[in-house]
Amino acid sequence: MTPASALADRREIFASRLAEARHQTDCLFDLLRPEALVERPIAERHRLIFYLGHLEAFDWNLIGRVGFAQPAFHQEFDRLFAFGIDPVDDALPHEPASAWPSESEVRAYRAHIRETVDRCLEGADFEHPGRDATRMFHVSIEHRLMHAETLAYAIHLLPPEVKTAPPGAYPSSWRSASAARPEVAMIQVPAGRATLGLPRDGRFGWDNEFDAHAVEVPAFGIGALKVTNGEFLDFINSGGYEKESLWGELDWKWMRKSGRRHPIFWRRGGSEWRFRGMFRERPLPLDEPVWVSHAEADAYARWKGMRLPTEAEWHRVACGAADGSERDYPWGNAAPTARHGNFDFKLWDPTPVGAYPEGRSDFGAYDALGNGWEWTSTIFAPFDGFEVYPHYSGYSSDFFDGRHFVLKGGSPRTAACMLRRSFRNWFQPHYPYVYAGFRLVQV
Repeated sequence: MTPASALADRREIFASRLAEARHQTDCLFDLLRPEALVERPIAERHRLIFYLGHLEAFDWNLIGRVGFAQPAFHQEFDRLFAFGIDPVDDALPHEPASAWPSESEVRAYRAHIRETVDRCLEGADFEHPGRDATRMFHVSIEHRLMHAETLAYAIHLLPPEVKTAPPGAYPSSWRSASAARPEVAMIQVPAGRATLGLPRDGRFGWDNEFDAHAVEVPAFGIGALKVTNGEFLDFINSGGYEKESLWGELDWKWMRKSGRRHPIFWRRGGSEWRFRGMFRERPLPLDEPVWVSHAEADAYARWKGMRLPTEAEWHRVACGAADGSERDYPWGNAAPTARHGNFDFKLWDPTPVGAYPEGRSDFGAYDALGNGWEWTSTIFAPFDGFEVYPHYSGYSSDFFDGRHFVLKGGSPRTAACMLRRSFRNWFQPHYPYVYAGFRLVQV
């Protein structure tokens, strides 16, 4: 039996983490003018008002309804806000804004759920037979933090006039390290072992993170830095978007049909390229990482005569060490801090590559965590020993379809708790909105 004091401490920790996660998503909605809530900045996704209700509906369905058997109070909204949309090619939602409830209705629904969930947490004993409250609250918090990122890149695409930059959005130190870019281009990683996944030792992880297993990785050469906007501009100027030989068959069809001719966060402004930041445009920063879809990253890699790394290679260069050991993070086992990279909601836009030398891995990879996720060539699939979560069975298994690629690392808007090396992100190859870049492996 867990002592009462320990249970109280656990409740307090979860209450603090849940409050911080709510703060992150509330701040995003606070950026918007009221009329922007019914906008759909990403055609493949719901209107933004869906997410205002979804975050609480998820908590209600997981914790209030299933976990603690609370009585239903708005079943229509429970269903309406239950599920998002996977961005599948050619499957675009088209309902009018008038089909959604008013903001005041959604906020009232949200407030009621928060009160209920907070009461559940206050009374949680974490030892109830058949109720894994610890996992439920971990899932609730990380689910919300994931949306703090996906909402950010959706809001990023809205025009500046419908959102308000918070104080300190662009601190004076933001680009102070631009002159510190390392000179090294490629690093050689010797053959060795990479451990993927988590052991079942009580630590929280999503179902696709289990089980831990070792992979022998042959020697390879990989970029010390993510590919930059300047380097990708060379690909564009060489006609890369016009050369079918550089693209996979389905990628080429998608690119031609969509009219894609440059990264989604770029805009042509007269004779110059400009970067579409969260709150303002600026001349294209050539020393910052390019954010692109998997299809675009793969085409660039072919153009360079290289390839994208596998998930195991990413683990090896990011968390492996020259003495054969492995680290929790690229820099060691110490928890992430602002010195180690551009992550955990500190900044809204990318920084120059290589600007965080204290976050460098033992093999010499910069920015393995933060400043943009990194595409891999690995198809998202279960590890041996995979078991679905009983209360969220579709979280991973719905996407084991051979059409999603694993991303590793993190972006400026990735929470610190999801920088653990076992965490796996995934998206379809034709989804260009993610804060995702890449580095190259020599063939």
